[in-house]
Amino acid sequence: MAINILVVDDSAVMRSMIKKTIHNSGVEVGEIHEAANGQEGLEVLDREWLDILFIDVNMPVMDGMEMLERVRKKSETRDMPILIVSTESNHERIEIINQQNAGFVHKPFTPEVLREKILSALGVLEGH
Repeated sequence: MAINILVVDDSAVMRSMIKKTIHNSGVEVGEIHEAANGQEGLEVLDREWLDILFIDVNMPVMDGMEMLERVRKKSETRDMPILIVSTESNHERIEIINQQNAGFVHKPFTPEVLREKILSALGVLEGH
């Protein structure tokens, strides 16, 4: 099953690295969409069929925490798998991310870690 992904990060270099790492992770990928901030991310989410979101925390216009909150408030996207990808190490913020039922991936990361987080977020068990 190929998955459609949205990568939301204000850094084009980081979006590119995340996309490359996703491709190297061995997960079957359909389309990967990109957005430079949470507002753009919500616009893409309204237009496209997506299976999982990768959201950075610190971005201009709308940060990742606000985007996460808005995604969780809409009934159509309430249960969507989300991975917050950040250098964040603030334990309170990580706890809020967990309470919002989102996964957390600490930058930098390896393809193996990303694969594990993607499969976990999608509820897929390896070898099953």
